[in-house]
Amino acid sequence: MTEAPPNDTPAKGYWASTWMRLRHNRLALACVVVVALMTLLVSLAPVISPYGVNEQNLELGAAKPSAQHWFGTDELGRDQLSRLLHGGRISMLVGLCATLVSLIIGVTYGSVSGYAGGRTDAAMMRFVDVLYAIPFTVFVIVLMVAFGSNLLLMFFAIGAVEWLTMARIIRGQVLSLKQQTFVQAAIALGYSRPRIIFRHIMPNVLGHVMIIIQIDNLFA
Repeated sequence: MTEAPPNDTPAKGYWASTWMRLRHNRLALACVVVVALMTLLVSLAPVISPYGVNEQNLELGAAKPSAQHWFGTDELGRDQLSRLLHGGRISMLVGLCATLVSLIIGVTYGSVSGYAGGRTDAAMMRFVDVLYAIPFTVFVIVLMVAFGSNLLLMFFAIGAVEWLTMARIIRGQVLSLKQQTFVQAAIALGYSRPRIIFRHIMPNVLGHVMIIIQIDNLFA
């Protein structure tokens, strides 16, 4: 009986496999290109359109698109392209910062709660239920009054509210994953809880995290 030749192909890690799947998904790559292009455009806003956001030219009024004003001007003579690009900056920053805050808090909180279980899990989830009872607008207003009207604090305030749903969903996934064989093997090898949570469990919930982020952005 002829023995099969040894397989010298190195095993691909989680991130390498994810990147390989992404490269074969043309729609996903197209979305990445579009988002990268939008980011580049809003980053180069002063170069693309050197007019100020509130800079007025009352002589022009509501002018049609031209070589000087590609998108024309509004009734106050303000360049529409400049206002679009600078508004895009704020919109993208809100989406990025709020989502990042929500991601960090929600995934970490839900993972720790689900893995700890017992009374710790119950107490952490009751805290989430209490925050759920507070209206979103009221919570943001309280944070803004407490910390001032800083733009970055506003991003943090939005993200500090949106993490609740993510934490509950991630907790449910962790409750299921911690019973799997690979987690039990990590426990048997004596790995610490932080290592098991962040290096073994979290990579397996990233798919659900991406779906939650897309749904939150869709209905935001």
